[in-house]
Amino acid sequence: MVTVTAPQGATPHLEVRDLTIHYKQFAALENVSLEVRQNEIFGIIGPANAGKTSLLKAINRMDLFDSSMRVEGQILFNGINTRKVRNVYGLRRQIGVVFPLPVGLPLSVYDNVALAPRLAGTKNRSDLDVIVERCLRRAALWDEVKDRLMALGSLLSGGQQQRLTIARALSQEPQMLMLDEFSIAVDPVTTMRIEDVLKELKKEVSIILVTNLVQQARRLADRTAFFLDGKCIETAVTEDLFTGAVQDQRTRDYVEGRFG
Repeated sequence: MVTVTAPQGATPHLEVRDLTIHYKQFAALENVSLEVRQNEIFGIIGPANAGKTSLLKAINRMDLFDSSMRVEGQILFNGINTRKVRNVYGLRRQIGVVFPLPVGLPLSVYDNVALAPRLAGTKNRSDLDVIVERCLRRAALWDEVKDRLMALGSLLSGGQQQRLTIARALSQEPQMLMLDEFSIAVDPVTTMRIEDVLKELKKEVSIILVTNLVQQARRLADRTAFFLDGKCIETAVTEDLFTGAVQDQRTRDYVEGRFG
């Protein structure tokens, strides 16, 4: 595995050290190490079953929902080993996740975004109004839904529901946002709108972007890791992956479309 280490002054926001993940006897990831820096978009590319989603699950402690999933190694978030964190819900508030298909709660647009702040103790309606508008604006959705905030979120288009999912994740004021194949269920125009959102959001949060679209990684990611068969083959400055300045032929073959 080839990695690019942080230059002097770069702050690792997340560090993965020798991470191995098994589902019963099947090894989904083996000895993966990487780091995500403050306020960067970190891309992860690779074919199906490369272990990309398993990495996100481990970061967000979703293995607690799957008794067959066994995680070994260290994941440090702000220097704290997340595998030893007792307040898992607090950890998940700091690390938001957006899944491939929009998962809308059976609530109004407003309540989809306001739910997490309410659970965190915010009760004042005017305070919630500010949060909801801010998050919908950050997700580039406010102008489209401001006149129907009380309508069910499930009535929005697929692309709007995906942006609502992003707004809901942002309502927890996370330090990191993880997106897993966010563009699977949305049209190209909406995909580009969400990409513009992510470019702005990285000024405020660190972003992990798992994508099966290598050109999407090229457009968005500052650095990109290539996963294959449960291993992190190579991590490099994204443009280097696309201009031949990589050290592993498998990486070159994948980004040039020879397999995948």
